[in-house]
Amino acid sequence: MLIIDSKDCENIDKALKKYKKKYEKSRTLNQLRNRQSFTKPSIRRRTEVLKAIYKQQILSGKVEL
Repeated sequence: MLIIDSKDCENIDKALKKYKKKYEKSRTLNQLRNRQSFTKPSIRRRTEVLKAIYKQQILSGKVEL
């Protein structure tokens, strides 16, 4: 549960903006999306390796964005 400390004279837009930032930092939405479907550990590992290879290729200059 996220709790936002707001001052009495603070605008509701500012409080909402603080809530959204805190919500993103807590990564709640990512956890919910990950729990919706099960991915095998081998597939998860494979995607991590492919992402690392892609990042290395970008840094070496072989792949351009």
